[in-house]
Amino acid sequence: MAQTTQQTNRTHQFKLVLLGDSAVGKSSLVLRFVRGQFFEYQESTIGAAFLTQTVALPDATVKFEIWDTAGQERYHALAPMYYRGAAAAIVVYDITSRASFNRAKQWVKELQRQGSANIVIALAGNKADLNTKRKVEPDEAEAYAAQNGIFFMETSAKTATNVNELFVEIERKLPKIAPAPRPGQPGGGLVIYGQRASCGEAEA
Repeated sequence: MAQTTQQTNRTHQFKLVLLGDSAVGKSSLVLRFVRGQFFEYQESTIGAAFLTQTVALPDATVKFEIWDTAGQERYHALAPMYYRGAAAAIVVYDITSRASFNRAKQWVKELQRQGSANIVIALAGNKADLNTKRKVEPDEAEAYAAQNGIFFMETSAKTATNVNELFVEIERKLPKIAPAPRPGQPGGGLVIYGQRASCGEAEA
């Protein structure tokens, strides 16, 4: 019985990438998840930023290796380098920007065409705290997600609405087949430990 429990609660490691237009809040979502922080103004990501975070549930512990990519068009050619081999992706749009939602659809198509065969894709409608300025209704995004076999959630990095829930839902959908971290690698904890190695500044 002890051996079964140990196997059930082993740590699994997954690569996760965030994609979306500049200023939709990718970095803010990650910083809220990893550090519990939110900054009203942040400079745009240059290239990508790398972070880690560990989620512990009763049946498994997952360590996310998170690549927060730049949203500017000039960095688009670099995106495959970050989503190649990723087990999960969060495609983020701003609910107050229809253009960012349309761009998110393009990212989903690209991931489904060029990403890993079994990649878990989440569509995140960020800035839900700006409901009075919304340009994309949740029903529309929900219908799009259902049609494309992905899951959808509205979030707010500012108020922390659904941020942890988004990552936990991804964790639940991932197959628990990845190897545990090698001895000496960081891990452990319940959505409270995180590390960040920036390859650029974070974007709002």
